[in-house]
Amino acid sequence: MAGAGGRDQRGPMERLVRLAAVLWAAGRVGVQTDRLIEIGGYQAADPKDLKTQLLRDLRHLERQGWQVTNVEGAGETGRYHLDTVDNRLRVRLTPEQTAALQRAALAADRVDLLDRLGLAATRPQSAIPVVVAAGSPGPHLDSVLEALRSRCRVEFRYKGSRRIVHPQSLKRSGGTWYLVGVEEGDDEAKYFVVSRMSGVTTDAPGTARRVAARPRTTLDPMSWRVDPPTEVRLEVERDFVADVTHLLGEPARVDDAGDEVVHLTYEVTHRAALRDRLYELGLRVRLLGPADVRDEMLTELQSLVGGGAA
Repeated sequence: MAGAGGRDQRGPMERLVRLAAVLWAAGRVGVQTDRLIEIGGYQAADPKDLKTQLLRDLRHLERQGWQVTNVEGAGETGRYHLDTVDNRLRVRLTPEQTAALQRAALAADRVDLLDRLGLAATRPQSAIPVVVAAGSPGPHLDSVLEALRSRCRVEFRYKGSRRIVHPQSLKRSGGTWYLVGVEEGDDEAKYFVVSRMSGVTTDAPGTARRVAARPRTTLDPMSWRVDPPTEVRLEVERDFVADVTHLLGEPARVDDAGDEVVHLTYEVTHRAALRDRLYELGLRVRLLGPADVRDEMLTELQSLVGGGAA
């Protein structure tokens, strides 16, 4: 009588093939957790045990070079989709090299490369510190990079409010680092100045969702939709109109206000960027309104004067 063989692997292998086939057929739409558990034929009295068995098999698929992503984030329910990736780099690169490549791709807003190379969710044993050539990124740039690399939802305080954000990318413009992310419950990407973030915490890897946000065609902060659209009116001498349009762009409306003066109307969606440009223009422009924009500018100027006097 032949000796008893090892554990029969045919059943588990067939289950993995079924899961992979169904996920592949579903494409980017993905398959819900309950349906995958049904396809896997798992046996357990506790629903949590069923999900544990499913996640164990999904990890097996990932080790075989597939990328399995929960597009609905963490929670009792989920929806998974499947991508093929080239994981040869993950094997050949050292942790330090992997971290450096991740940071370069994130800073260049090429998260898609990390996805295609199978490096998006890796967590190197030792992180490479960020080297910033100019400007102060604040103490939270490393946390933001880690959240992007591991697809973590990030929570922080910004402009007096607590924000829960799904990070999408990181940009640097004019020496300032910006986190591009989508707030919980929203579908439109916003820009957050990293140095102005405080109390930054990150959730578990895979909790951040990817959002097909409308692409931005410029890095000019004046075009970013950080604040609700507001019509802002400026008074400018005709000799300085070219200077104003160079910094603020073309106005939505131009009204004659006399022989030497015109009124320019702009739709502003980034008030902080507007204030920075107005400071640069100085006496060449006068802010007419609305009143809340004028008040914000006066408050900021008063705080700057107070800080300098101290």
